[in-house]
Amino acid sequence: MPFAFDVSAFFEVAQDGVDAAWGRCPKAFGAVFNFFHYFVAVAGFFVKEYYDAYTYVACLGYFDPVLCVLVFWFWFQLRFGYIVLVSNFYILLQYIAADNIQRGYPMSNGNIIEVKNLTKIFGKFTAVDDISFSVKKGEIFGLLGPNGAGKSTTLRMLSTLSQPTKGTATIGGYDTVKNDMQVRKLIGIVSEKMIIYNRLTAKENLYFFGSLFNIPKDTLNKRIDELLELVKLTKFKNAQVGTFSTGMRQRMNVIRALLNMPQVLYLDEPTLGLDPQSSVEIREFIKKLNQEQGTTVVLTTHMMVDADMLCDRIAIVDHGKIIAIDTSTNLKKIISGADTMILNLEIANLTPDILSAIKALDCIDSVTQETAAQLRIIVHGEDAFDAIVDLVRKRGGKITAMSNLQPTLEDVFLHITGHDVRDSVAEKVPMTNRRFGAPQARVR
Repeated sequence: MPFAFDVSAFFEVAQDGVDAAWGRCPKAFGAVFNFFHYFVAVAGFFVKEYYDAYTYVACLGYFDPVLCVLVFWFWFQLRFGYIVLVSNFYILLQYIAADNIQRGYPMSNGNIIEVKNLTKIFGKFTAVDDISFSVKKGEIFGLLGPNGAGKSTTLRMLSTLSQPTKGTATIGGYDTVKNDMQVRKLIGIVSEKMIIYNRLTAKENLYFFGSLFNIPKDTLNKRIDELLELVKLTKFKNAQVGTFSTGMRQRMNVIRALLNMPQVLYLDEPTLGLDPQSSVEIREFIKKLNQEQGTTVVLTTHMMVDADMLCDRIAIVDHGKIIAIDTSTNLKKIISGADTMILNLEIANLTPDILSAIKALDCIDSVTQETAAQLRIIVHGEDAFDAIVDLVRKRGGKITAMSNLQPTLEDVFLHITGHDVRDSVAEKVPMTNRRFGAPQARVR
């Protein structure tokens, strides 16, 4: 339950304490003392609208001790002990109040992540373009799209590694820019690259990274044993990570991010480059982590299988924009209505002329050539089937197989964006680092 803060009751208690100290002070000093505390309090309650209760705490922390010194200087010989006691009690009340104001915001609506109009611009290039979404506590949420769509940039902003150009994001109620230190206590990050040391053992790796969180030694050792058991690597804890298989190393990479017991775990392309068996192991572990630990998971991927099998909800991202967001089932319904179907068509003598003619039909939404003879076609209309068959036969094509397929997320992406996920991957040009690469040939 969110903290209910009674402003009037707070001021009444605080005022009683201050009045007790002011009663012994000169009137001029008492007036200044009174004005200052009301000014700070009012300013503090205004700034909390901008989620910056730390300003409130900082003002009190820096100035109230100074006032205590002044009270002490004025009345040392009269009521020194009484005045200091009351003044410090007043400071304590306001620290507690400010802390509870800060703790009072998180997750009043059940959403652990709130993103509003988030934008990131690099020079003239807009990597993330005014996106908004929310993630419920305990949910597995996926950002699905091709390389270069803005998924990893979004994750960097949500993990405080990059500041947005505009817009806001809150994690557990804390703003990623204004309260970045609080956000970092709530999150764990598994980046696309493995952050792990091959020459250290599994236990040494985890101990090193756990020490960065200042986790007490006994607690850390216990947590390391629990995490290794969770991914079934206990018997390998004293083996060098460099001797592990790719799947084992990726499991190590994931539990490294769990050492601080995060409420939210970010996974950036968690199965990228893994063999099928390792991919299955990672997917099963993510499900287990979510179901048994209640960890909220946000993953980015361009692998349709990962998104389909893991995510409770999926946001389809393309060119920095979220173009659709829903469950996998509901997204597939976009192209599985009564008027739309997906056809698998095999033409033994498929030619560019036949392919161009099929694409030109009015009933065609999209055509993907799977092999030299196989087409995957999304069509609409009751007469689409007959129209395609008639056209192929008229062009001299020989149909060897034709079937109606269930839609996949790739079909949804293709239907919504008008291009295949793999097309966007191919458009990304790799950059070479000349500083560390091979010597460049001299141009004469």
